[in-house]
Amino acid sequence: MTKPILNYLAEFFNRMERIWMSNDSSAIIKQYMRNLDSYSIEQLQFKCKEDVWSVGQMYIHVIEVAKEYIEHIETCTKATHEEFECKTEDGTKAFAEKEWPNIRVKLEQPPNSTSNPESKDEIIAGLEQVLEKLAYWECCVDDANPACKVRHGWFGWLNAREWFEMVGMHSRHHLRQKAKLDEKLVEAGIR
Repeated sequence: MTKPILNYLAEFFNRMERIWMSNDSSAIIKQYMRNLDSYSIEQLQFKCKEDVWSVGQMYIHVIEVAKEYIEHIETCTKATHEEFECKTEDGTKAFAEKEWPNIRVKLEQPPNSTSNPESKDEIIAGLEQVLEKLAYWECCVDDANPACKVRHGWFGWLNAREWFEMVGMHSRHHLRQKAKLDEKLVEAGIR
């Protein structure tokens, strides 16, 4: 093949991967929305132990973190200062694999600091806000200067595109936790 054709194909596949990653973040949030239909508010608020989240608390966490990451997207797209620091080794590996490491992350705050939802409508409204913001920023992230970054505490310095991908990566990571919490609901005889 000639070099122009190879360049065209490389650009085409890069563009398709960006489209897939954009859709992935939204697709994961939509999956959370669909899954929500199968829960009662009692199931969402059930805690098997005091130091373990309920399914509802996990949903609230996913929403809050997605909103935080979307704020970082906005910061990166509006920034003018270029940051030449890079991702950490863990960050580089996570982005190469397109997923968070399969380990349990202990947050600094206790599980009780993430509130239990008052209603399913609260969760639905939060997920809808995340979807709206993702739709808005989806068309902007590729135009942002990739050297304008915000630091992630574990993965290092990330640009707007990477923060956008992080919404999906982080949300997908919590699907593993959701499966374990669903097992606890079954064990308790309420699912």
